[in-house]
Amino acid sequence: MLMGGIVGESLAVYLHEVCRYPLLSVEEEQALARAYRESGDRRAAHGLVTANLRFVVKVASGYRGYGLRLPDLIQEGNLGLMKAVQKFDPDQGVRLVGYAAWWIRAYIQAYILQSWSVVKLGTTQAQRRLFFALGRSRRQLARAGLADEDLDDRVARHLKVSPEEVREASRRIEHRDQSLDAPGPGGSLPPVDRLASDGELQDERLSCARESARIRRGVTDALALLDDRERTIVEQRFMADEPASLQDLGTRFGFSRERARQLEIRARRKLRAALEPLSAG
Repeated sequence: MLMGGIVGESLAVYLHEVCRYPLLSVEEEQALARAYRESGDRRAAHGLVTANLRFVVKVASGYRGYGLRLPDLIQEGNLGLMKAVQKFDPDQGVRLVGYAAWWIRAYIQAYILQSWSVVKLGTTQAQRRLFFALGRSRRQLARAGLADEDLDDRVARHLKVSPEEVREASRRIEHRDQSLDAPGPGGSLPPVDRLASDGELQDERLSCARESARIRRGVTDALALLDDRERTIVEQRFMADEPASLQDLGTRFGFSRERARQLEIRARRKLRAALEPLSAG
């Protein structure tokens, strides 16, 4: 439970369990940290982690306002704690809890940003700082009695970002992603079933597809009634991206421009007669 997470466990039971592990004295922490660093002693690492699990709960509780489950936040914080234990240097003269705080918050904040929206948030350090500091700064400045229209500019100066970045972050924070498949209010239809479509109805699309296929077959059959010269003239005059001239076609077949025109007229008559039933249908 301690290393693998809290999934499936009652939060109350988990909190009771982590409080059973005693805190470490400075000497105990130093001994365990050196044992893990020097020989990779897994029991020493386990001792360092379990002694600080309650601190992870405390840090994670401070992020409950983002609408995510506390057990999930604690789980991410535990991953940060384990990363801190791996990198902790007992000779630096600091306690593990002080060093681990940064890793715990970093893992929790990364999880919040990842879960907040399918649109990636916090792509720069300044944007990540803004995301988590915006609400806190607004509350502090609002208590100072500033008018609403002054808040964005003051927050921007306080956090050393532009007012537009503050407004953009506000829009993203205030408008969470919503699943189109989630049930509507009172168990009503999900939004995806209530979206209006600007396209054709399904039966209309099917009818159009069938009609297009019928016309294509008719045109193919009509072209098959032409001889090679007639078919080439029709294709080059009416179906090519750059239509050929009658003079070019006459030169290609070794006869005059007038003869090419006569063959074109004959081919068009054949096609008109063959395609007439399609327009009647």
